[in-house]
Amino acid sequence: MAKSRKSRRGATAASVAETVDGGLAELIPDPDRARAWTLLLDGAPQSHVDLDDPAFLSFEYQRRLGHVIDLVAPPGRPVRAVHLGGGALTLARYVAATRPRSTQQVVERDAPLVELVRRELPLDRNARIRVRSTDAREGLAKVPDGWADLVVADVFSGARTPAHLTSAEFLDEVRRALAPGGWYAANLADGPPLTHLRGQIATAAARFAELALVADPTVLRGRRFGNAVLVAADQPLPIPELTRRAASDPHPGRVEHGRALRDFTGGATPVTDTSAVDSPAPPASAFT
Repeated sequence: MAKSRKSRRGATAASVAETVDGGLAELIPDPDRARAWTLLLDGAPQSHVDLDDPAFLSFEYQRRLGHVIDLVAPPGRPVRAVHLGGGALTLARYVAATRPRSTQQVVERDAPLVELVRRELPLDRNARIRVRSTDAREGLAKVPDGWADLVVADVFSGARTPAHLTSAEFLDEVRRALAPGGWYAANLADGPPLTHLRGQIATAAARFAELALVADPTVLRGRRFGNAVLVAADQPLPIPELTRRAASDPHPGRVEHGRALRDFTGGATPVTDTSAVDSPAPPASAFT
């Protein structure tokens, strides 16, 4: 395991670089926030954490997942959450800060990354967060039936979502773990011609009664590679409030749902374990 430190803001802040299972992990201090850090894996931005203000979400897609967390239950009410993919534990910290006494399980396969994050960016002692270092689908299988109010999938390996986390059978396991009235949210990444994104929407529609998609309009029009947040449940979603929140973001997002979202799939069919493939790799320009 290689480790290096480079001075960024004098003796009070230094970047950390360490080899983990997923490649080179770097923790880079935020020059604008005293105790905030960005996690990069092989140069690709993965997470941003502000230790002084864990309710601050810098990344566009994490803000949109934050809106989902805010709306899954009445404000401040504790929830049971499962996070597939941990990164710097940004969203688990957000839940702990905005919904004290919540119980959370994080499944992050990269054990050395978990060790790095917990050492350099320690969790609040009062946070009820359990981290398991195993494959996301295997970890999800260990969640008791009907336990979770929310399951969040944000899993990338080499900047791509593994195929076995994109199928209808995977969503069957999500549904098993969800409590009645629970929500599923996924961070999806795709670019033109949006084949992967359309297939993921069709797959979720085969398993859940209600869907919504939040993304930058240029991504939805297939003009660039980017993230989209898919939300799924078996009861009506708070579309007007989700729309208002997404529109008020620093980089406004658009919410698609109902017939418009069904039309967006363009006839795509659900993905199964036998037909699933990894999500597409981002272009080299995606992180420049």
